[in-house]
Amino acid sequence: MNTVLKEADGAPGDLRGLHFEASFVAALPADAETHPLPRAVPGASYSRVLPTQVVAPRLLAWSDEVGELLGLARPRPDDPLPAQVLSGNELLPGMQPYAARYGGHQFGNWAGQLGDGRAITLGEVVVRGRRWELQLKGAGRTAYSRFADGRAVLRSSLREFLCSEAMHHLGVPTTRALSLVATGEEVMRDMFYDGNAAAEPGAIVCRVAPSFVRFGNFELHAAYEEHDALRRLADYVLAQHYPELGAPSPEVYGAWFAEVCRRTAVMLAHWMRVGFVHGVMNTDNMSILGLTIDYGPYGWLEGFDPGWTPNTTDAQGRRYRYGAQPQIAMWNLARLAGALRTLVAGDEILHAGLDLYAGTFERLHRQMLAHKLGLEALDAEGDDAFLKELYAVLAGVETDMTIFFRRLALVDLATAERVAEEGARTALLEPLACAFYDAAALGEAHRARLVGWLQRYAARVRATGLAESERRDRMNRTNPKYVPRNYLAQLAIDAATLGDMAPLERLLTVLRRPYDEQSAHEELAARRPEWARHKAGCSALSCSS
Repeated sequence: MNTVLKEADGAPGDLRGLHFEASFVAALPADAETHPLPRAVPGASYSRVLPTQVVAPRLLAWSDEVGELLGLARPRPDDPLPAQVLSGNELLPGMQPYAARYGGHQFGNWAGQLGDGRAITLGEVVVRGRRWELQLKGAGRTAYSRFADGRAVLRSSLREFLCSEAMHHLGVPTTRALSLVATGEEVMRDMFYDGNAAAEPGAIVCRVAPSFVRFGNFELHAAYEEHDALRRLADYVLAQHYPELGAPSPEVYGAWFAEVCRRTAVMLAHWMRVGFVHGVMNTDNMSILGLTIDYGPYGWLEGFDPGWTPNTTDAQGRRYRYGAQPQIAMWNLARLAGALRTLVAGDEILHAGLDLYAGTFERLHRQMLAHKLGLEALDAEGDDAFLKELYAVLAGVETDMTIFFRRLALVDLATAERVAEEGARTALLEPLACAFYDAAALGEAHRARLVGWLQRYAARVRATGLAESERRDRMNRTNPKYVPRNYLAQLAIDAATLGDMAPLERLLTVLRRPYDEQSAHEELAARRPEWARHKAGCSALSCSS
């Protein structure tokens, strides 16, 4: 079945009223073929493709905030068109669907042509002067699907929908998600690549961003010496997304690369601040706009462990572990620099961009660490040992990162000055008790070490003259109380599989205000329960997740 064209007959606030454009399609070279059979595609930036129809699309979830960005109201329950359009069954006037062609380095190795294997861009809309691309993930086979079916399952689609919106409200640069649609069909997936494939409900998420262009789009053109296509892509990105830099020239290309480096540093600093682990930082998963993109086997640093990765595919090498993410981003930017060498005037300007990344990340990371501790800034030298001891304390026993920093704001620092008094030590540690996964593991030596660090912390705060209210306010603006932990997402997935969307809606409501105290939802701020430690989907996930 082919996707059909729907006449525009809607009112403002309705999908039918959107005016779709196709600037990417108009500006860049197209694949000469139009069929969706997997193949090598030379010279092109994209391949035209129609979404594959599904039997019974049904709207499961909707983001009112993203709808507002697009000028859309929440669809009426009795209107069938939104599910038809957002599943790919029907096209609206102006839509010119395509799958982008790109390559990438996966786990450090060049993978050649990759491309949108299960994502299809419907088109772009310009609302209040901002351009937004609407892309369906899970909408069927494309020229880049290789041996896959181009579909997505409910669990992965729900996880992307949820985390995209949660990250935005956490203040992390990210792509967004408008809708989640059930397809009414089942998809076969081998979740852990262990030979146990099973049928799962299918779903499609509509992703929204100014652009989904990645480092890998440029890498593939450069690798195959497609110089004209490379330049046209760079000029398109400059014109549409970096117009303030001016007309294309070797100097402007260099300034653009530097800005990509700066934005990437901002994104990474926020990842580290909230304890987010992307899980698959291949260069084809790095946005040219410095946005978090492609939510697959992501995770949240629950037990503080810089060596942790949520990706079972990366379990041995741990290339994409939490603590390595800043260095991996630098490595990825260096691959992008290599792809852009023919556009700039000498390697020096590319090295300057990489230096800007390193300096920007270091500055922002330290600033965010200071704010996590309630401080205005960290001393360039004197605080390094202080931070090193904090990390050792956090890693000494299994300690929930999110809860520890949030609850640290509740510690009475005056009590730290009188820990020798009876009961003072217990009172000092009491606010942090819920951050530890195994209270029995808190032996005397670790308690003493933690108390010692808290005493140093109290002295450090006292030296700044900070009022307690100022310290706590700064910490609570920086340290979220609520994050979309994997086990919470899995509970929402389990419920949605049974037709109950209430847990997802509740999570979305709470995660819109992640820094606020929400007394009616305290259990959603709790550390991962023991039953979830090894349950599928609640900790580590595979790339098919």
